[in-house]
Amino acid sequence: MHAARTLITLAAVVLAAPAVSAVQPTPPRTMAEVLAASTPADWRPIDPQSTLYLQLASGRVVIELAPAFAPGHVANLKTLVRQKYFDGLAVVRSQDNFVVQWGDAEGKRSLGEARATLPPEFTVSLRPDLPFTRLPDPDGYAVEVGFSGGFPAARDPKAGQAWLTHCYGMVGAGRGNEPESGNGSELYVVTGHAPRQLDRNIALVGRVVQGMELLSVLPRGTGPLGFYEQPSQHVPITSVRVAADVPEAERERIEVLRTDTATFAALVEARRSRRDDWYKVPAGYIDLCNVPLPVRSTQ
Repeated sequence: MHAARTLITLAAVVLAAPAVSAVQPTPPRTMAEVLAASTPADWRPIDPQSTLYLQLASGRVVIELAPAFAPGHVANLKTLVRQKYFDGLAVVRSQDNFVVQWGDAEGKRSLGEARATLPPEFTVSLRPDLPFTRLPDPDGYAVEVGFSGGFPAARDPKAGQAWLTHCYGMVGAGRGNEPESGNGSELYVVTGHAPRQLDRNIALVGRVVQGMELLSVLPRGTGPLGFYEQPSQHVPITSVRVAADVPEAERERIEVLRTDTATFAALVEARRSRRDDWYKVPAGYIDLCNVPLPVRSTQ
């Protein structure tokens, strides 16, 4: 009798259990699959008025500027560029796992109509026209991190501030001890592990969207802080131009993946929880500076 009741109970449990769906869950997409499924609306062309071409003997480096975060520095930098300030100057520093820097090593070149000092633009006030796509994971340097207009950024809603972050490829305006001393005449690009401790201490003016390989492979400087010790070690700069000032036929045709779309959100998740033939343990986390920002040529 006891055995019969047990069988009846087991049968009831089996009948009450939900049926297993024959439909298998959709496997997660890889980053390549996400990008392959993107539409033209997921991409944006870079504005030639906010783009610089840094020409080296080895090729062209394309820098997208960020006037929404550093309007004064970007304007001053464009004034310098249009005066051909950087033409004939050089890359003077290449510090391992940190930055590559270029400008006037001797400090003798005139700034012309550009300003020698500028109010610091380490942060900007939060405002409705400043887009922000927040990442889901916590960050050690900021309350919130994500992307704003295609740039890695952070913000503090309580303080009402936002700022760009020192991820790989970001370009900043070097300065001395005085906060107002950064004017854009000395620029650097992050070539190593993200030095996020610099956030909110230097004005970031943009990021390299093409040609990072031309800068990251430069010989390391042997002097203090990675500066080249001999002028013969300097890497000459042929020219720097605002893209809008270059004949259209000579411009780069570049599009950047928008960071305010479902496609970008899918890309972040594909990198955050990578599942493919090689990855066996998905991290379930992604650092701000590990999020890729895809760029494609339309030429």
